[in-house]
Amino acid sequence: MTDRTRVSHLLRRLTFGPTAAEVDAAVRAGHDATLRTLLTPAAPVPGPDLGPTGDKQAGDKQAGDKQAGDKQAGDMQAGDMQAGDKQEAKKQRRDQVTMATRWWLERLATGGAAEKLTFFWHGHWATSVRKVRSAPLMLGQLATFRRYGHGDTGPLVRAMLRDPALILWLDGQKNTRKAPNENLARELMELFTLGIGAYREDDVKAGARVLTGWQVDRAAGVARLAPKRHDGRPVTLLGHTGTLDVDGYADLLVRHPAHLPFLVRRLWIRYGAGTAPSAAATARIAAAGRDTTALLTALCTDPEFPATSGTLVKQPVEWLLGAVRQLGVPVPEQAVGVLRGLGQVPLRPPSVGGWPVDRAWLTTSATVVRLRAAQRLVAAAPAAVERVARGDRLEALANLLVVDRWSDRTAAVLRDVTDPKRLLALGLASPEYTVH
Repeated sequence: MTDRTRVSHLLRRLTFGPTAAEVDAAVRAGHDATLRTLLTPAAPVPGPDLGPTGDKQAGDKQAGDKQAGDKQAGDMQAGDMQAGDKQEAKKQRRDQVTMATRWWLERLATGGAAEKLTFFWHGHWATSVRKVRSAPLMLGQLATFRRYGHGDTGPLVRAMLRDPALILWLDGQKNTRKAPNENLARELMELFTLGIGAYREDDVKAGARVLTGWQVDRAAGVARLAPKRHDGRPVTLLGHTGTLDVDGYADLLVRHPAHLPFLVRRLWIRYGAGTAPSAAATARIAAAGRDTTALLTALCTDPEFPATSGTLVKQPVEWLLGAVRQLGVPVPEQAVGVLRGLGQVPLRPPSVGGWPVDRAWLTTSATVVRLRAAQRLVAAAPAAVERVARGDRLEALANLLVVDRWSDRTAAVLRDVTDPKRLLALGLASPEYTVH
C-alpha cells in the first residue's frame, strides 16, 4: 500500500466516507497521527429540541384523570376527549421520532469517527424505537454510547443494564420475582457480551433473577429498581455463587474469557472484513484489553488489516452519508425513504440481532435504489459534477469518491460515459464504491 491508499483505507473504515481534502490532510499528518486524531473521543453532543413529550403529557393526563375521580367514567364526551388525547400523543411520538432520526443522520454526516462508533454500538445493542415508542429514550441510549462507548466496556455494560430503552425493548420491565422474564438476560449474554456457547441455560435463569424489578419511568426517562419486584436471593451465575446486583452481573460479563474475543469479532466484522477475523488476529487485538479505543487502534494497526481493503460492503447508512459528504450536499429530505428502500433506517434495527452484514446488502433491488438515489444527489451537486468533467475523468472520479482504483470492467463502462452527471451517479453505484 502507498501512504495515500493506507490512510484512505483507514478513513473509509473509521468515518462515514472521507473527502479528498481529508485524505490529503491525512497523508500530510501521517497514518499514526491520523489514527490517534480519529479515535479521540468527541465532546458531549447536545440533543435536538423535540418539543413536549407525549410520554410526559400522557403522565399528566393520567394524574389529572385520577384527581377528577370516577364520575366521568360514563361521560361520552370525556371519553371522546381521552381518545383524542391518545391520538395526539401518538402523533407527537411519531413526529419526535422523525425529528430524532433526521437530527441523527445529520449528526452522523458531520460527527466523524466518534459518531461512527456510536452507530456501531447502536447496531450492536440493537434497540428499535418501534417497540420503545419514545424518541427521547432512544436519544438517551445514544448519549450513553457516546459517553461510555470509547472506553472500558465495564461502565458501558453497567449503564446499558439501566438503560430504559433497552429494558423496554427486551421486556425487562416485565421481569419480576413472581413472573421471571429471561429475554434481557439471554440476549445480554448471547448477542451483547459473550456469544453462543459461553453460558448455560442455568446462567440465563440466574441472570434473569438478578435483573428482576427494574421498571421504566417513561415521563422521567429513567429506570429504577422496585425492591418489592426484585428477587434478591443468592444465585450461581457464570461460575460465581452469591448475591449480585446489576453492577456485579456486568462485572462478571466483561471479565469472562469469552467477552473480549467476542467483541473483537464484532468490531472486525464492522470495521474490518465483514467476516470473522483469524484466530491470530483476534488474539492480537484482544490483548489490547477492554478499552474500545485501544481495541480499535489494535485492529487498525494489525498486520491483517491492510488486506481487508476492498472487501467490506458498505451498510446503507455508510453509503448514503459517504455520498453526501463527498458530493458536498446536505442530507437529503428523502434520506429516510432511501434508507428504507435499502433496508437500514437508524433507530429501527429489524431485530435484537441488528442489521445484516456484508454481502446481504448486495441485492438487485438495492442496486436500483442506490442508482436512483445517486442521480438525485448528483443533481444537487453542480460543483462535484464540474470536478469530474475536466481532465482525466476517471481519475477525477476516483479522487472525489476516494476509490483506490477501478476494475477493468468498471473502467470500461465508465470510460464510455460522456455525461458527467451520469458518470458521477454510476461511480456512486459502482462495485468499487459500494465495496470498500
